[in-house]
Amino acid sequence: MLVLFVGSGIFLVLADKLSEIIFMIKKLASHAGVEFVYVETMLKIIGVAYIAEFAAQITKDAGQEGLAAKMELAGKVVILSMAVPILSLLIETILSMLTGK
Repeated sequence: MLVLFVGSGIFLVLADKLSEIIFMIKKLASHAGVEFVYVETMLKIIGVAYIAEFAAQITKDAGQEGLAAKMELAGKVVILSMAVPILSLLIETILSMLTGK
């Protein structure tokens, strides 16, 4: 329980820094002309990765290595499902560059 509380406390302290970083990324994306939906998706993917890693580490600390591995796998599957629209756009862009359309 101590690990959970301390880890959550550290995460909450860092939340302000994370919000500043997210604001900077959004600002850079708007200056670059990138659609916000893609930036938002990438930020969600990063968030899922951090949360899955945090949950898996807590589970490992509790001595449940098998469950932690399954949590990591679940996080990877969620990330992959969220990345499909971006991957399809990337593939379409590459194909249009190759075909000259």
